[in-house]
Amino acid sequence: MLLANYLAKKYLTADASTDNKPKKRKRKDTTAPSAGLIIAEDDVLGWNSGNANGDNEDGPTTVSGNSAEFRKAKKNSWKAVGTQAPSNADQAAADAIIASAAAESNANRNADEDEPEVLDQDGVLKMESGAHAGLQTADQVTAALQHRQAAERKAFERMGAEAAGKGRETIYRDATGRIINVAMKRAEARRQADEEQRKKAAELEAQKGDVQLAQKEVRKKQLEDAKLMTVSRYADDTELNKELKERDRWNDPAAQFLTKKNAGKSVTGKPLYKGAAAPNRYGIRPGHRWDGVDRGNGFEKEYFAAQNRRKNVKDLQYAWQMDE
Repeated sequence: MLLANYLAKKYLTADASTDNKPKKRKRKDTTAPSAGLIIAEDDVLGWNSGNANGDNEDGPTTVSGNSAEFRKAKKNSWKAVGTQAPSNADQAAADAIIASAAAESNANRNADEDEPEVLDQDGVLKMESGAHAGLQTADQVTAALQHRQAAERKAFERMGAEAAGKGRETIYRDATGRIINVAMKRAEARRQADEEQRKKAAELEAQKGDVQLAQKEVRKKQLEDAKLMTVSRYADDTELNKELKERDRWNDPAAQFLTKKNAGKSVTGKPLYKGAAAPNRYGIRPGHRWDGVDRGNGFEKEYFAAQNRRKNVKDLQYAWQMDE
């Protein structure tokens, strides 16, 4: 067998029929076709990640897609960046405003440059503060300041006291900025003080008893009557004798022989207890509703006992001295 026949038999195959060929499945392209021109940037996040693939940074930018697809795209993929351009009328108005502002600034600049320099009587250039410009000695600066202060003092004196606010009343304001009427506030403070004083006096009067109030009225009446009395009062004064007769004395032995108009009544006009009652240091007798039971702690009894004991000791000492 020839070598060519052997190789054709062992290694060469005939073409298979097209009918028996298996059909290949078409794979769907998951990537959408490019809608336009896309520029791939390496530095997406603003940081250069380095030349990892060895590409040259100065090389050309890679553009994905082709120009044919970009031309065939029916939808416009260009996007407007920024605000919409103004119309001709708005642009003209804006240009007019800018031009007027620039003209005004130029006019102000020229006016400042054309203004004459401030010179004093001696022809020395002055600054805005009034001091002389340029290099000066300490004496010159002091003299200039004193001259300016004297001028200001004269101008202030020419204004007068009224314009300067001398002698005017101070204006007070509250937290909201409204003016406070000081006279009204003072009158209100005085009224509140008088009201508090009246309340305190009323409380003190309420704490007093009926006898104290009656005695106060009697003293007040006596002071009113004293305006018409003479300076000297003699034994034949009827009012004085009447007052002495009406005075009660607990140790008066002849008190039981005297008759009184208001017998059995207190100073306030209320009836008193008719019967024996233990005395007290204030000389107040019990009312007509007292049941005769002494509910005290015995202090009044000890008080009078101590007074009597002191009086007895004094009498005994006097008697012993007389015996010696």
